This record gives sequence, structure tokens and C-alpha cells, in this order.
Amino acid sequence: MVWQDFIEQRADVMTGKPVFKGTRLTVETVLQRLGEGWSHAEVLEAFPRLKEEHIKAAFAFAAAALSSEETILVPEHAQ
Repeated sequence: MVWQDFIEQRADVMTGKPVFKGTRLTVETVLQRLGEGWSHAEVLEAFPRLKEEHIKAAFAFAAAALSSEETILVPEHAQ
């Protein structure tokens, strides 16, 4: 999966957050919905322009972001 085929970051779209190409839908929004327990089918129904490949790209993007050198701290209340 080459997530760059599906995801882009542009300063003039959604203040530079990663979005699915050709949309204003952020990767963050899709990952949040999945984290809240939405199924892939529910996400695809809610966002009809997306395909299963977009969801896979979102996961690949998240994995790439987590593999960076930057440390993300989890707030104490979230544990």
C-alpha cells in the first residue's frame, strides 16, 4: 500500500491536515471514527467518495507517522 497515492497535505486545504486526495475529508476524521468503533462499512457509507483502499491508506499513513522519531505522549487521564 502506497498511502501517498490516496493522501495529501496542502496548506490551503483543511489548514494543512492530511486529507484524502480530491476531498476535504481528513485522515484524522476517518481514524477517529474507526477508533470509536465504526465498521469499515459504516465509514464508507458515511463518506461515499471513499473506498476500502482509502481506509487501508489511512492505516498505512498512521503507521508511517508512528514510526517517525517524534515521541507522542499519552495524557495521564487517557490511560
